[in-house]
Amino acid sequence: MGRCKEFGAYGRLTFSYSSANTLELGEADCSGGRTVYDLPHSSLAGSRSPRYIDGVTDTLLYVTLLVKFAVMASVASILARASSFRRLFFAERRRPRQTLALLAFFLVPLTLGVWVRLAVPNLLAADISFETVILLGLLFGPGWAMLSGAVLSIPAVLHGEFLALPFDVVLGLAAGALSRFVGKEEVWSFTPLIDLSLYRWVRRNLIKPRLDPQILLLVLIAAMEAARDWIARAFPHRLFALLASSLWLQALVWLSAPIVVGIALKVWNALRVEMSLEEQKRLLLEARLDALQRQINPHFLFNTLNSVAALVRSQPELAREMTVKLANILRALLKEHDAYVPLREELKFTDDYLDIEVVRFGAGKLRVEKEIDPRTLEVLVPSILLQPLIENSIKHGLEPRIHGGTVTLRSRLEGDRVSIEVADDGVGMNNRPATHRTGSAQSGSGIGLKNVQERLEVLYGNQARFNVTSNPGRGTLVSIEIPASLSGES
Repeated sequence: MGRCKEFGAYGRLTFSYSSANTLELGEADCSGGRTVYDLPHSSLAGSRSPRYIDGVTDTLLYVTLLVKFAVMASVASILARASSFRRLFFAERRRPRQTLALLAFFLVPLTLGVWVRLAVPNLLAADISFETVILLGLLFGPGWAMLSGAVLSIPAVLHGEFLALPFDVVLGLAAGALSRFVGKEEVWSFTPLIDLSLYRWVRRNLIKPRLDPQILLLVLIAAMEAARDWIARAFPHRLFALLASSLWLQALVWLSAPIVVGIALKVWNALRVEMSLEEQKRLLLEARLDALQRQINPHFLFNTLNSVAALVRSQPELAREMTVKLANILRALLKEHDAYVPLREELKFTDDYLDIEVVRFGAGKLRVEKEIDPRTLEVLVPSILLQPLIENSIKHGLEPRIHGGTVTLRSRLEGDRVSIEVADDGVGMNNRPATHRTGSAQSGSGIGLKNVQERLEVLYGNQARFNVTSNPGRGTLVSIEIPASLSGES
């Protein structure tokens, strides 16, 4: 039995199911004759809403394009925040298993997006599988892109869009071949700002005509979108595409594809540049630290050899013992070691140096005291941290003093920070009182304090504190405060 509905100024519309399994539509006055349009009943069976959308209104098309831009920007930004994604994505070399894990970051949510587009009416922007296959082809090559295209097409194939599988596979092959032709750096520099690309292309070709990779990427991606639209029109309901009612609006759909691809590349390239700058900064700091380390070694060796030379004739046995101690020190210096060592190892290293200096000055003139908190022994400290400070105390504090003096080493744990002190009761530096923070050692104190300061700045930045307090006739106190990190921590 048919029903009649009022449509105001547009007349009345009736519809009913006939015995021939057709849906009868027509204009009527609800009491008289009518014009009947027969539609197959099977086209509406099995679903409350149409499975395919043959046409899209202009408003829906505009909204879909804008939402696609937002969806791609959101997906790219969310992935960029995941540390595991960044580690795999920017790795110079990946094993096949790692590449599959990386592809899972793309395929799991975006395959779900294809399913959402099929399940929810008018939510067409959820499906960005076309742009994703192009991205994967440009970044990972044809093989992985073809595999990804096959996976992304599964929901569409299950819903009757049988051309999605071969089209996405061929699309991945074409995108991978395009990437190899233009080069990875050109892919990374591709921008969604099409007007700038056109301007750059015109400016370059006015000087020297050539094939611009950026324009080639722009044109070919748009051409791939146009090919998809043509296939979708030729084979309705077998391949998804946004089909507009006018040519200029369809051209806008074609141009939107390279913009969506460019948005993702822009987000990830910004992260790539940032990580590259951080890596360069890290390498620069390592080079600077290595240079500082090399500066310590010859300086320390020169002073120690002078001490040994002074005893060779007068006390050869002591000179032999000092030579053995020096060999232990040099062996430790030449050995490959990390920038950080436990305080226990650092104290062991300084013991050999102090043994040499005690022999040189005499046990009555140079005394060493230690006030070490046992909790600090496993705290990581910069290697060769204490030796320059001890050397500074002996050379500038105790050596000018007739009766010598005492060098005191202290360490204590204060919350999540460790405090280390090297004190002496000598003549003081430059015979004037001063209190200094990191980066302000006195020029008369030699390279030892400056070197330690610079290393602390490189390793800890503003988290380190370096204080020097010197009073004439009373000695000098050098205190260091750094974050406490145990050797067992990662």
